[in-house]
Amino acid sequence: MRETIKLRLPARLVGVLRDGRDAWQRARQWPAARLHPWRRESLSRLTTLRDSRRGERCFIIGNGPSLKLIDLARLRGEFTFGMNRVYLAFPEWGFQTSCLVSVNSLVIEQCAAELRGLDLPKFFSWRSRDLLYPPGGEVPDRHTHFLHTTYTGPRFAKDVRGRLWEGATVTYVCLQLAFHLGFQTAILIGVDHSFSTQGIPNTTIVSQGDDPNHFAPEYFGKGFRWQLPDLDTSEAGYRLARRAYEQAGRRIVDATAGGQLNVFEKVNYKTLFD
Repeated sequence: MRETIKLRLPARLVGVLRDGRDAWQRARQWPAARLHPWRRESLSRLTTLRDSRRGERCFIIGNGPSLKLIDLARLRGEFTFGMNRVYLAFPEWGFQTSCLVSVNSLVIEQCAAELRGLDLPKFFSWRSRDLLYPPGGEVPDRHTHFLHTTYTGPRFAKDVRGRLWEGATVTYVCLQLAFHLGFQTAILIGVDHSFSTQGIPNTTIVSQGDDPNHFAPEYFGKGFRWQLPDLDTSEAGYRLARRAYEQAGRRIVDATAGGQLNVFEKVNYKTLFD
């Protein structure tokens, strides 16, 4: 019923209502987002991580089908950001990403056990903490960091200890995290910026079969609930990220094979290893 009502409202009104809801939730959650022991531990770790990778390069790995077109073995030894269900590819690749970032509540809710079990640095949205670690159950391990991400923006956070705008894509959160860590160059791969599944942005749907939008058919496979992309908002975020990096004398480049994103300088993936 909720989705039916949402579809009948004008897109602008839906955005206003969503922003209002997020502002209320942010105000309600602010004390815990600063004072809760789990968040305080995350803030301490994020302080240690700040500028720890100054001058280096990193790869931010999107989950588009184009990942199948490049030689990912070249990324062994590189610092890599993985997102959401990227871990499905780890057995095939023979290595795992340097860290994993997931901020979408639907993904976290449905994949909580898998995400908890990953033995690598993990960054999650603070609002989804109870989905990952229900009261009375397991507690976060030493790899877990909580970020105070929100839907309202637009802004680019150079210091991720405060509030981060999600920019309608976890890739944007990764760009903010990469800046916090001090990376000089952030390289995008697998960020296809196109989806064969169409519909009103941010609408929650249920997959009816194999997933054509990601590198594996089971990524958002049959029965998985997910939200349709908001590519326009993502592009607005990417432009903010490009500006922030350029003003700091840093770079974001796009090495995605055949990607549809036209915000960043395009580079050939193979030439990055010459």
